[in-house]
Amino acid sequence: MDPAAARGGFSLVRLDPAPDLADLVERHWVVRWDLPPGAEFTQVVIPHPNANLVAEAGGFAVHGVPRGLFSRTLHGTDAVLGTKLRPGALRLLRGDPASVRPGLVLPAAVALAEVRGGPAAPDVEEAGRRALAAVLAGRDDDAVAAVTPLLRVVAAARRTPHAAESLARIARVLSAVVAGELGPDAGVADLAALVGTTPRSLQRLFAGWVGVSPKWVLQRHRVHLAADLVAADPSRPLADVAAAVGYYDQAHLGTDFSRALGTTPAAYARRCAASRDALGGPGARGAGATDMVGAGRA
Repeated sequence: MDPAAARGGFSLVRLDPAPDLADLVERHWVVRWDLPPGAEFTQVVIPHPNANLVAEAGGFAVHGVPRGLFSRTLHGTDAVLGTKLRPGALRLLRGDPASVRPGLVLPAAVALAEVRGGPAAPDVEEAGRRALAAVLAGRDDDAVAAVTPLLRVVAAARRTPHAAESLARIARVLSAVVAGELGPDAGVADLAALVGTTPRSLQRLFAGWVGVSPKWVLQRHRVHLAADLVAADPSRPLADVAAAVGYYDQAHLGTDFSRALGTTPAAYARRCAASRDALGGPGARGAGATDMVGAGRA
C-alpha cells in the first residue's frame, strides 16, 4: 500500500511460468529482505482474485484469495518463493468447489497430493524445501524448477474441456478489466456481453471458480488503479483520480477505497507523500501499490 516505503523494506523479482502452465500460472515471484538488527518493515497489500502457492520458512502452503487486506511484518534476513495462480486455477487443481473460499490456507502436501495420479505428499514437501533453499541461495530459476513439475502433474490430471472453457472465460473478463478494454465505467453486464453470456451466468461462473463476484473484481481493480495514481502523485486532486478510474464522484471512490484499504484516499495520499519525502522525493517509487509480500499477491 505504500510503494515508496516498500522500496527500503524488500526486493521483488517476478519470473515467467513454463509455457504449458501459462493458463494456470500468472507468474512466480521472489521476495527478499535484509533488515538491520532490531529493524522491521510491515507491508500491507490489497488482495487480487488470485490464489498463491508459497514456500517460506513457515512452510509450503496454498493461500486462497485473502478475505481482506493482507499484511506481513518482516524481520532479519529471509526470502519467499510464491507462485501466483490465475483466477480459477486453484479450483481446477483441487477439483473442489470449496477451494474458492476466501481466506483458505492449505498445506501444499494436502492441496496437491490429494489428486489421483498426483505427487505423493512427501514429494510435495521435499519440493517446497528445495524451492526455499534455492531462493535463499539466490538461485531463483532452480526454485521455480522445483515447483513446476508438481503443478504440471496435477494440471495434467485435472484439466478437462469444461474447466478449460471456464478458465478461458474468466481470463478473458480479467484481461478486459485490466486493459481497460471496455472503458472506466464498464459494468458487469458489459463483461458478460464480452464473453457471450448473461450477468447472472457470469456471476455464477465467478462464484464457482474464483470465489468473488465480477462486481468485486471491477471495484477492486479501480481501487488498485486509484492507489497507484495517488502513490505516483500524492498531490493530484482526488476528484481527478476518481474520474480517471471510472467513478462518477469522489465520494463513491472514498467508500470503496476505505472498504478495501481500511483508510481514506486522503489519508493514503498523506502517507505516500510522507514516505516519498523521507526516501528522497518524487523519484522514490517502490514495487507498486499492488505488489505483494508473502501470501498476499505479487
